[in-house]
Amino acid sequence: MAAASAARAVGRRSRRLFDIFVAEVPWTVSSKELKEYFSQFGSVQRCQLPFDRDTGFHKRYCWIKFSTPEDVQNVLQKDSHILEGSKLALKQQIRRRRSQRKNQSE
Repeated sequence: MAAASAARAVGRRSRRLFDIFVAEVPWTVSSKELKEYFSQFGSVQRCQLPFDRDTGFHKRYCWIKFSTPEDVQNVLQKDSHILEGSKLALKQQIRRRRSQRKNQSE
């Protein structure tokens, strides 16, 4: 049980390293297709699309990691992102240093 909670904690920390959170991903879209789509805005280092073990379907959200901050800005400048007829909801991930997190918790 402790190993599972430790793995979840590591997963939460790693997600903070991503640049953009994408919600409302259509069921039919794969991580490969997401990576191809976002590659038009810059170099995509990683696309993490989590799956539900029980259903076998992805959870309709993902995280995207770009190579440069300019790539992130290119994505955010576009008004809307549509894949297979569905509008994606994007949110920029805020990266905070440990010192900032400590100050906020005090």
